[in-house]
Amino acid sequence: MSKIDLTSLEWCELIFKDRNKNYGAYKMRQELGKRQTVALIIVTVVALVGFTLPRLIRMAIPEQKEEMVEVTQISALEEPEVKEENIIKKVEPVAPPPALKSTIKFTTPVIKKDEEVQDEDMLKSQDELSETKVQISIADVKGNDELNGQDIADLQEVITQTPEKKQEPYTMVEQMPQFPGGQAELLKYIAKNLRYPTISQENGIQGKVILRFVVSAEGKVENVQVLRSLDPYCDKEAVRVVQSLPQWIPGKQNGRNVPVYYTCPIVFKLQ
Repeated sequence: MSKIDLTSLEWCELIFKDRNKNYGAYKMRQELGKRQTVALIIVTVVALVGFTLPRLIRMAIPEQKEEMVEVTQISALEEPEVKEENIIKKVEPVAPPPALKSTIKFTTPVIKKDEEVQDEDMLKSQDELSETKVQISIADVKGNDELNGQDIADLQEVITQTPEKKQEPYTMVEQMPQFPGGQAELLKYIAKNLRYPTISQENGIQGKVILRFVVSAEGKVENVQVLRSLDPYCDKEAVRVVQSLPQWIPGKQNGRNVPVYYTCPIVFKLQ
């Protein structure tokens, strides 16, 4: 049996013998060989372009040299220890000296009886002054304003001290601060002096305001803060009552008085 070309017209005629050749399948079968040939050419061209295009692009673009970039990893280093003597301290500005007149120290002579004058108070001769080891000096001051300057005798030495750094309050100490009479007296004082704001009562507001304040080393109530708010009017009244507290027994740490934080709830409750 001879081989039959499935794309040939003879095969197409054999298939459609005694059939309707006006049907579209007959025409498609006739053009099958042409379509396959065109498809093969298109695939071949696309493949050639796909393989040759990168090479053509590399040939068209000049070759560039690769630059090597060195990346150095920087590790976190511990800060060097700085000695206290190497720390540059801020120099406080010094006030300029006051305007002074030129003066010479002079001691006003006092007339006494001979028997009241002691040997060391008697006027010494030049020879005695040369032989003694006692140094005698005269306070000469060269002034800088003879007309409006101030006499040095009228000046008083003013010693200024650097203000001490305020100690940070403690949260817990060995001996906590205490209201005189204890916790019961504190609650009694608050209940007696607290005034429920009328506008808060009318709005039906009730609850708790939590305050924090500092009992200083002297036992004074300072720095009152609202930790949990209830109502602006209730908050204000709670702060007012706490600020009016009398002096406390201060807290102690290592046997000395220290400032301590103290937390106090203030309750507003409708009857």
